[in-house]
Amino acid sequence: MPTMADVARTAGVSVATVSHVLNGTRPVLPHTRQAVLDAVDELGYTPNTLARSLVTARTRSIGLAVSAISNPYFTEILQGVEAGALEHGYSLLIADPHDDPEHERKVVQLLHERRVDGMIVAPSADPRELVAYLTRHEVPTVFLDRVVEGPGGVDGPRDAGAGTERRETPSGGPRRFDQVCAESARPMAELVTHLAGLGHRRIGLVAGLEGLSTTAERIAGYRQGLTASGLPYDPHLIVHGDSESAGAEVATAALLALATPPTALVTANNTMTIGTLRTLRERGLAIPDDLALCCFDDFAWADLFAPRLTAIAQPSREIGAEAVRLLLDRLAAPDRPTRTLRLPCAFVHRTSCGCAETGEYGRPAPRSQSSQSKGTVS
Repeated sequence: MPTMADVARTAGVSVATVSHVLNGTRPVLPHTRQAVLDAVDELGYTPNTLARSLVTARTRSIGLAVSAISNPYFTEILQGVEAGALEHGYSLLIADPHDDPEHERKVVQLLHERRVDGMIVAPSADPRELVAYLTRHEVPTVFLDRVVEGPGGVDGPRDAGAGTERRETPSGGPRRFDQVCAESARPMAELVTHLAGLGHRRIGLVAGLEGLSTTAERIAGYRQGLTASGLPYDPHLIVHGDSESAGAEVATAALLALATPPTALVTANNTMTIGTLRTLRERGLAIPDDLALCCFDDFAWADLFAPRLTAIAQPSREIGAEAVRLLLDRLAAPDRPTRTLRLPCAFVHRTSCGCAETGEYGRPAPRSQSSQSKGTVS
């Protein structure tokens, strides 16, 4: 097996120069760099990453802990993380915490014991042990999709007034983790105001797992949409599907069993949309004739349903790629201020809401009257 010394002899340079070219640790003249790369190709040299990690104390690996990897939304996030990692020469170690706080802490510890350089984590509904472990061991970490409130993260869901542009802001204070997610409250409010604009006065929400920041933000957006539309808030119209298809089936059935059931539904993620659709089909209800439907989370086959599903599309791959960027920035400058990045969603206007085909697919979510001011996110 060829060695770095063999590459140096073939290229006519020093071993140190080969190291600088391969590791990017010092600028090298273009013709010298090319000679080294040609020698690498000619000899079929493969860097010894284990030996390099012993010298640099870096493994060039990232730990990714994301629940429900089978969910198309998280699958696309994973693809974004993988693409960003490979672009910068990093490998991934992946674990599924199953949205269980105890299991979450265990898998993060296992990833840490594999000496990953840093971690990207979608935290559970109760991330206290996770935050304590990462803080105690000073593990460079980026939280994605769900933000963490309090001293370890940000101060909670405050994106309702945000516009459609991406927002990257210093977190400041005692916060320790960078975070990246999509907007949640404002897009949810737009789904509600859209349905209200079509004449619906009883709009039900199949909400996600209690304790998740995305669940809290989308409920907040739902209520803001009601207020903006002049509709009263009825707590009976919010049911929790626990972010799962089976839970959404039960939750949808509960809404339909109300003395005065809703005439429109909003589902708070794509997995729950499937459960809701299954319950509606079992009850013989037609969309949108019997019940209008809008969804938070677009997915690849949403426009194959009849009718086509009106949805909020999250920039999932970009969330993954940005998580890698934030983590690599943190590794390069450990003392830099922490940042929270929120990315805009797109309103995908189809026909399950009761509208006719318009061709306005993938347009940015419209801004409601309450979101005209330039809000801030911490």
